[in-house]
Amino acid sequence: MELNCMVVDDELVSRSIVNRYIENTNFLNLQFECSNAIEAVNILQEPEADVDLIYLDIEMPEMSGMEFLQSIEHTQEIIVTTSAEDYAVKAFERSVTDYLVKPFEYSRFLKASVKAKDNIEALNRKNERQHDIYVKCDSKLIKIDLKDIFYVEALADYVIFVTNQGKHIVHYTMKGIEKRLPGSYFARVHRSYIVNTNKIENLQDLAININGKSIPIGASYKEDFMERLNFL
Repeated sequence: MELNCMVVDDELVSRSIVNRYIENTNFLNLQFECSNAIEAVNILQEPEADVDLIYLDIEMPEMSGMEFLQSIEHTQEIIVTTSAEDYAVKAFERSVTDYLVKPFEYSRFLKASVKAKDNIEALNRKNERQHDIYVKCDSKLIKIDLKDIFYVEALADYVIFVTNQGKHIVHYTMKGIEKRLPGSYFARVHRSYIVNTNKIENLQDLAININGKSIPIGASYKEDFMERLNFL
């Protein structure tokens, strides 16, 4: 699998080195290059931002790497790249994947990147085997059977699970939900919608009909989604 990457570092030379390492690694794809953490936060808040792995510096002006980690509930793998050694414990408390101290060689970079790739692939395998998901609604953990989900809809900083049993509103990101659902029968078809492909009744005029709801197919999702359908 290929991982979409973001590099966050205020030093041009450091970004250039990481960029070159990414270019030399066939399973990595550079999506975003940010000179500060504020820019990175703004990008990650966009629904279309598809980032699997972040290479993050720590000591940056305006917003440090540690402040960045505290400001987001990240679903991405994060590899710290820094000249400072004394933030390692706090960084690992924020569930970073690895901690690289500058200057580091390509071999060390590759080892950390492979670890991130292995983590993502392990999560994907786990998701494919799961049959239910627990979501927090009104201070309660509610079990939802995946087969009962019609679709998931974005609502500002929340998502709505529309199921056989009703609707459940959860404070989460669409990107995070997309990573938690089995890709074998859940598909992102729009920046605001993930559908259960087993629940599709029909398609008409680039819209999916599920349980009385007409769901648009976004232009950027159309090709991938149509390839999944079994046309006669």
